[in-house]
Amino acid sequence: MDPLKFLNKSFGVYNIRGIYVEPTYWMAGAIVLLIFLLLFTVARIRWLYVHWNLGKSSMSMLFWGFLLAFIVEGFFILGGRTLFTEILGWKSAPKPISTLLDISRAKMIGVMGVTDEIPDSSAKEPPTYQSIVGDFESLSSDDKEAAKNFICAP
Repeated sequence: MDPLKFLNKSFGVYNIRGIYVEPTYWMAGAIVLLIFLLLFTVARIRWLYVHWNLGKSSMSMLFWGFLLAFIVEGFFILGGRTLFTEILGWKSAPKPISTLLDISRAKMIGVMGVTDEIPDSSAKEPPTYQSIVGDFESLSSDDKEAAKNFICAP
């Protein structure tokens, strides 16, 4: 028997939710091979996790991780915050922590030479009818006409 005819021989035609599938022997062999490779890969990952240690390759990753954490924390300190206080959601940290933040911020500014302040975010309350009318009344006559044309335009 011809091997190509055997490999292309079909098991039958299956209807799966309106999709017709006609599997062949080579497809079944490929699926078995892929399942074996998947299990082999999962087993290898498990072995790596079980035998994980702080060897030479992971020490460099720890170094880069700490370096990245220091850089990000430095940006937070320049802004007058820390990652810790941001996670906890403190608006005003307790006195010992705020003193430590001020000292570390002054030291960081001295080291980096930053003179510009990073402005705090100024979130406002949602606009009310009175605030909109007050803002509209403070506009010049040309701006009032432009606003009327914008609002009343079809």
